[in-house]
Amino acid sequence: MTKWEARNHKKWVKLDYASNIFLAAMTHRDTKVFRLSAEVTEVVDPELLQAALEKVYDQYRLYHSVLRRGFFWYYLEEGDLRPQVMTDTNSSCRPIYHFDRKELLFRVLYLNKRISLEVFHVLSDGTGAMWFFQDLMREYLLLKHPETQRDKRESSTYIHETSSEDSFARHFRRSEQLSFSNAAQSALRGFGEVGTRVKSVLFPIAKRGKEKIYRYKGTYTPDNRPRVVELEMPVKAIINQAKQLNVSVTVYLTALFIKSLRESVTDFEGDERIAVSVPINLRQFFPSTSARNFFSVTNVGYTYKKDRENSLQEICQELKAEIDPQLEKEHLEGWLKQLVYFEYMPISRIVLRPIKDLGLKVINYFSNRKITIAISNLGRVSFSQQIDQLVKEVFFHTIAVRPQFCTISHNDVMTITFTSPFIETDIFQIFARHLTNLEIPVITTVNKVTDAELEVVSNA
Repeated sequence: MTKWEARNHKKWVKLDYASNIFLAAMTHRDTKVFRLSAEVTEVVDPELLQAALEKVYDQYRLYHSVLRRGFFWYYLEEGDLRPQVMTDTNSSCRPIYHFDRKELLFRVLYLNKRISLEVFHVLSDGTGAMWFFQDLMREYLLLKHPETQRDKRESSTYIHETSSEDSFARHFRRSEQLSFSNAAQSALRGFGEVGTRVKSVLFPIAKRGKEKIYRYKGTYTPDNRPRVVELEMPVKAIINQAKQLNVSVTVYLTALFIKSLRESVTDFEGDERIAVSVPINLRQFFPSTSARNFFSVTNVGYTYKKDRENSLQEICQELKAEIDPQLEKEHLEGWLKQLVYFEYMPISRIVLRPIKDLGLKVINYFSNRKITIAISNLGRVSFSQQIDQLVKEVFFHTIAVRPQFCTISHNDVMTITFTSPFIETDIFQIFARHLTNLEIPVITTVNKVTDAELEVVSNA
């Protein structure tokens, strides 16, 4: 029995630990929306796409959710809204959730040969959203190509019975629970420990001392639309480069991003640390078939030294040495139990939601000051056997308050999508140049964000 069914009279679920942070950190520039896209072989038929969406939507109960606000927390409530596909004519990752509206937390878009799914991060993470996207693409392409026979043996990768599970609570919540009245009394006795725990758990980077973190500065786009730069390349070529340096693809691309940023700026003093935010899919370590958020974030980086070469190999090895211990199950479990503790500690249960939001905003502000760039690798994605050859490339990106890239691969093609709130593209140009210097073919696409660029498009 799912949580939806167990609470059928209310049809609601409390937000998970990560979702509460997203809501507190959301801004007009950082909407906490991410996008999955697929390029197909023919121009998209919107009527068939709508029919596919209707069918898949009826199967995905979690995606019927609307976001509601209570006195003490936010929660997802099952609604009766129906989704409608839309032409993709606006900037990507526009706000999905508005405090004063009852809206679904995702949208499906199309333009020419591309289909896109945008999701508010409160609803799901990239892995959970990919399950929905895979089924949507399968249904659409089978409708588009009726000559393709359905294989009844191939079912959805999505396990609906556990789709709304809070896997953070399942794996990391302490077994003992207090009643609300006991929690209130315990909270009054526990104010003294909060400061110590917050400092040690939520600000672990302080342990690095007074290390100087480089913060990239640029010119913001005029209307908050993100700068989006897409790169397409052979996936095997990137894997081979990573193998030569004895690191993972994620570490290799992160090191190349760090090196490209360093070469693109003129205000670098020479001994700063370029700090990188890296998400970790917890499903690799802890069993979960939940479509909701189930990931952690770790911070790694490279500290430049004036007396060393600071080569790509050096950057790779320092990143590898930092990230490997943080990917051990025991480390993740201990860290996450501490974080989830704050959500269920007695004091948090009697504090009103607006106060919690304010506290999380402050935490997010100081955390952002300790990060230079961000990356996210969703890995390899495939579709059902009947339609995989009808999908050319797959893309993935999100937007944030800093330059970042998201990467995903399908068949023989890897796509890396850079996004930034700034108009400058120097980092991304240098990144692409490093690859082409290695004789790796790269196809580049850049969107228009400045008034001058948009005017050229409108006059074309």
